[in-house]
Amino acid sequence: MIQARTMSMSRSVVVSLICLLWLPTLVFAKSSSPEPIGHLTASGSATQWMTAGDHESVTLTVVAPDGTVFRKEFAAGATPSFRLQDLGGKLMDGSYTYELRVVPRISPEVKRQLAAARAADDDAAAGRIQKAAGIGEALVQSGNLSVVSGAFINPDVEEPPSSVLRLQKSTSPSSGSTGSASLSGPRTIKPLDIVQADDVIIQGSLCVGLDCVNNESFGFDTIRLKENNTRIKFEDTSTGTGFPTHDWQLTANDSASGGAEKFSIEDITAATVPFTVRGSAPTNSVFVDSTGRLGLRTGTPVLDLHISTSNTPAIRQEQTNAGGFTAQTWDIGANEANWFVRDVTGGSRLPLRIRPGAPTSSIDINASGNVGIGTASPQRSLEVVNSSVPAIGFRNSGQPADQKYWEFSVAGTQLRGVVQNDANSTEAFWLQVIRGAGNAIASVNFPNGNIGVGITNPTNPIQHSSGALLSAGGVWTNSSSRERKQDICDLDSVEARDAFLKLEPIKYAYKTDPNEHHVGFIAEDVPDLVATSDRKGLSPMDIVAVLTKVVQDQQKTIDLLSTRVKDLENHRN
Repeated sequence: MIQARTMSMSRSVVVSLICLLWLPTLVFAKSSSPEPIGHLTASGSATQWMTAGDHESVTLTVVAPDGTVFRKEFAAGATPSFRLQDLGGKLMDGSYTYELRVVPRISPEVKRQLAAARAADDDAAAGRIQKAAGIGEALVQSGNLSVVSGAFINPDVEEPPSSVLRLQKSTSPSSGSTGSASLSGPRTIKPLDIVQADDVIIQGSLCVGLDCVNNESFGFDTIRLKENNTRIKFEDTSTGTGFPTHDWQLTANDSASGGAEKFSIEDITAATVPFTVRGSAPTNSVFVDSTGRLGLRTGTPVLDLHISTSNTPAIRQEQTNAGGFTAQTWDIGANEANWFVRDVTGGSRLPLRIRPGAPTSSIDINASGNVGIGTASPQRSLEVVNSSVPAIGFRNSGQPADQKYWEFSVAGTQLRGVVQNDANSTEAFWLQVIRGAGNAIASVNFPNGNIGVGITNPTNPIQHSSGALLSAGGVWTNSSSRERKQDICDLDSVEARDAFLKLEPIKYAYKTDPNEHHVGFIAEDVPDLVATSDRKGLSPMDIVAVLTKVVQDQQKTIDLLSTRVKDLENHRN
């Protein structure tokens, strides 16, 4: 009898606990999903969000059950919408995830200031500009769309909780019940609170919810929440200064029709959902091992972050324009073909790719900023090291890979340049410098023996487009065409004679070649008429012109004197 009375009291306590714990949700369990941007309406083959407030644009992203992504930007005044034809055909049944992101109105001046701060790599200044302009965290709204039989489900329909409690006390002797309180039909729960001013210990399992039944089969469950809307709320009643007060909630599935199959942690105070796991997420979608390593789609992470998937594991980095900066999206991914960086915004180009099997230090930047190709210790701004023949190739983007337009390579003491046309390779030049035993030898060789400056087909050993050249016989010819000259006038005889008289011929040897003696002039000491602007060199033609003028004047004097002498001799005779 004592045992039967005890079990009867325990059942009463459980029923009362159910009323106590679930009293706030007895009428209707409301969805806590906020709609800060716009209310979602859906019917048939279309959905739309009735937005309000002043903004520049709203970006809508919808992800289909098979992973297909639809994204569209709607300008201010336009209603964000998603229709059957947006995915190019029949809607797939299942759960769709959507996200709305608002781009606030930002003045051109603020955008200019932010761009200047970004160009200067001044993140602190950018933060101050954003704060002064009232640019905070991006306004985001996300949720779920459900499609059944090719049509959207109305999200405004909510499923009410059970309004009855189905109790059936067993009358079998094994249950310990007297059978006097047997209920064969439903009974409406009355909100009768039970206040227990002491610890409550249940040496068994606990079922909470309007669908819990007598003789519930718990299996290994210790606590079970059982009804159509299950929530666990943590409500902090702190009132003292400095104590945390945020309320939190564990939410299993949306309550609205067409809502998401999910498990979420919600910040009730901030009206945000910082963590969500969607229904049917694969095993080990997020896994943290005993050392703190994080695995995405793997239960055996081997590094701090380990991403495992059957096709191109990747990371997306997306900057929206909600903060006043230009929107930009980058992907970092890897597969059997390459590790790459993708410029999604710029047309999904791949500006950086690394192929499998690339050797160590294929590209290596040291602490001083030197770039090494094939070396881990570059000593210069750019250094190329190769076990065979280090080479750099240049070709136009339209040329086949086996047709390098130019290739520069190093072999021993030689720098060689090769030009390749079609399938034929022609050595364009080689440069060789040898140092040793106190001397230096430099030689340049082109295949036809000629060097052209400004021309493509030199016909002399050295030839300039101006007309200056060194002939095969070793004679240097200066460019002297009238077409290349201006301010032409006669050289004054007095000026030429004065310059001639001021020329001081000397003997000398170059410091780089002390054993070879020469005669000539010092550039710093010659008259202005034949001096260069920097007075570091001389033009032989300038001095030849002065000498020519002086010699011509002297010749005129000689001819005049010769004529007078003849006249005197004729007069004497």
